[in-house]
Amino acid sequence: MEASQRADDFIDGGLAVLGIEADEVERAVIGASHELFWPGILDLLALDLGELEPEPDPDLSRAPR
Repeated sequence: MEASQRADDFIDGGLAVLGIEADEVERAVIGASHELFWPGILDLLALDLGELEPEPDPDLSRAPR
């Protein structure tokens, strides 16, 4: 199965689950967003963060220490 076909199936399935009807233009925008963001999301999911130490007492109003 071609990658673009899998993305179309993924998008159609997600819209169907949510009960959203989308026309051809909306599907094209969703598809372009998927192509733009999905590789970065996969990279983030592949990161091994097990060795990182969590910041003690984080203050979310300031930058990390």
